[in-house]
Amino acid sequence: MQTIDEMLKNDLTDKVALITGGAQRVGAMTARLLHAAGANLILHYRHSRQSALELQTELNDKRNNSVILIQAELLETVKLKGIITKSIEQWGRLDILINNASSFYPTPMGTVTENDWDDLIGSNMKAPFFLSQAAAPHLEKQKGCIINIVDIHAQRPMEGHSVYNMAKAGLAMLVKTLAFELGPKIRVNGVAPGAIMWPAQEMDDLTKQRIVSRTYLKRKGSAEDIAKTVLFLASNADYISGQIIAVDGGRSLYL
Repeated sequence: MQTIDEMLKNDLTDKVALITGGAQRVGAMTARLLHAAGANLILHYRHSRQSALELQTELNDKRNNSVILIQAELLETVKLKGIITKSIEQWGRLDILINNASSFYPTPMGTVTENDWDDLIGSNMKAPFFLSQAAAPHLEKQKGCIINIVDIHAQRPMEGHSVYNMAKAGLAMLVKTLAFELGPKIRVNGVAPGAIMWPAQEMDDLTKQRIVSRTYLKRKGSAEDIAKTVLFLASNADYISGQIIAVDGGRSLYL
């Protein structure tokens, strides 16, 4: 029987985690926490090469040869299996898949293009599905897990973001569907951020203030709040599957 200290320890020593969109923001913080817990990492990036190289250097300086990079366009479905193959070639195993990469921008009704649809549905739902499918045989061998970064707006829509809302709702259902399909050997869960990091697009101070006011904790969260929840699901949640944890300061209660 484990001691209390053992049960509380986030130990991922020698485990291998693939993080999509792992070079910046939530992905980068997640990489730092999982790496500190002992995991070896495959960090995927699309355009953020410099950020990816800097993070790889930072983490490899702490533990040599513990992080590799993979550049890929996740909308090219035919190439997704190759990402998993490269991960296996490096360490011979895969324990954790974190579907974090995501496109996000407004698509008001009347302005939506087919490119918007393909990009938002592709990055937020289609790519996570096909990556999970390719990873499943390897995760099954390790009794591993999949963690999807969802959104509180998967439950109730955000104005002006119709396609993104639908894509994240699909990703939320993917958590439940894969937990059903891949259990008992693979756990599948999600994390739904609320007001964590402001989007890259401009947002005025009044809008930011209104968002924060709608949280019960009355403050914005951080990338570390999301990363700590991912770490918990990866290392200390052996009897949790098919669940989505809202990390939003209580904001979803206002929706």
